Amino acid sequence: MDITLVQGDITEQRVDAVVNAANSSLMGGGGVDGAIHRAGGPEILQECRRLRDTSHPDGLPPGDAVATAAGGMPAAWVIHTVGPVYSTSEDRSHTLASCYRRSLEVAEELNAAVVAFPAISAGVYGWPMDSAADIAVGSALGSSTTLGEVRFVLFGRSAYEAFARALDANSGPAS
Repeated sequence: MDITLVQGDITEQRVDAVVNAANSSLMGGGGVDGAIHRAGGPEILQECRRLRDTSHPDGLPPGDAVATAAGGMPAAWVIHTVGPVYSTSEDRSHTLASCYRRSLEVAEELNAAVVAFPAISAGVYGWPMDSAADIAVGSALGSSTTLGEVRFVLFGRSAYEAFARALDANSGPAS
C-alpha cells in the first residue's frame, strides 16, 4: 500500500472512496463534513437519513465508520467516521486510531483501491495536528489492508507539513 500526501480539497479527489470526518448525527455539519455534503449533494444526506432510520438510529459512535454513495463528487463512495473530541484529561487516541482502521475496513469491503482521508478530529474537535498526523499515519501503516493507496488530503500547509513529518518518521520521505 502506498501512502501519499496532497495539499488540497478532499471533495475534488478522483478516488474510489473519500473519508468524511462526520459528526455522529450523520446529517452534515461544518468543516470537511459540510464540504462533503455540499459537494455530494442531496444523495448523501438521503442515504445518511436511511442509515439513521435503519442501522444507526442513535447515530454513528466515535471510532466507527459507515459508507454511502458520493453523490456528485468524483469519488464513488463516502466513508463517514466520527472522530473523538480532543481531551487533555482523557486519552482518546485509541478512538481516533479506530476511525482510520474502521474506515480502511469499510473501504476494503467496498473493494476500493484508493481512499482519501482528511485529518480527522484535527479541526473543530481540537486534536493537535502533530499528534493527529502520527495517529493517522501509524494507523494506515499498521493496517493489514490490501488497498493500493491511502491518500491524506490536507487543507493547509501546516497540516501537510505535520503529515509529512509523521510519514518521514514512520517510513521515509513523503511522496
